[in-house]
Amino acid sequence: MNRRVLWVVAGLLLIAMATPMVAQTEVKEKSPIYIYVAEWNIPRAQWGEMEKSEADQSVPQAAMAAGTILAYGFDTAVVHQNDGPTHDNWWVANSMAGILNVLEQLSKSGSSTTAVLASATKHSDSIDQSRYYNWKPGTYKGAYTHGSHYKLKADAPNDAVDMVAKGFIVPLMEKMMAEGAIVEYDLDTPALHTEAPGTFDLYYTAPNAEGLDKMNQGLREMMKANPLDGPAFGSMVDSSAHRDSLSHTNATFK
Repeated sequence: MNRRVLWVVAGLLLIAMATPMVAQTEVKEKSPIYIYVAEWNIPRAQWGEMEKSEADQSVPQAAMAAGTILAYGFDTAVVHQNDGPTHDNWWVANSMAGILNVLEQLSKSGSSTTAVLASATKHSDSIDQSRYYNWKPGTYKGAYTHGSHYKLKADAPNDAVDMVAKGFIVPLMEKMMAEGAIVEYDLDTPALHTEAPGTFDLYYTAPNAEGLDKMNQGLREMMKANPLDGPAFGSMVDSSAHRDSLSHTNATFK
């Protein structure tokens, strides 16, 4: 019974902290999008070849022109982790069929079996789903993408991700987009559980390094204006499992 009371309190805290911003920006779930990501650990000696390989975006370009996908791009790690991925490529569609059709086209074109990809010491794929996202159409080169990985506590409510998105994340991200600090964000959950359930990821892309500073300042200002944000978020998220990433990004959004 005490646990139930605690979650009621946590929910009320989230509602309370979100009310001033939701009054200006009503947060609703959007139609789902699917994000395919292929991560590669490429030996340093092959990074130049990987960059050349990524320059050929003919397959995703054609898929976007045909309306099969909504966005595509590739990332190069800025902050490297021991034995972690150094590069990734990704695309976004509004259906699983769109994701898999592009994957099939890349396989037939030979793009997925190049020598530089064969040199990878590790490789993994994932398909996520998002209902909380937005972007400014266009092509961005040399941008920065910040990623945050979170794991929910075992006793978090079933709608914890929705509560966090509507009460905190989306209002902040929309504000930062309006101010030009970022050009895209997406809050993702696994569409295929290749890892344990109960995780979610937040990504946002800044057009330049200054955008990252603006984003951090915006976060500090929101936390100061809404001091209940931190405790409410922390009541549902296992902080020991939190991890961040930072990458250089070249991307196109429709």
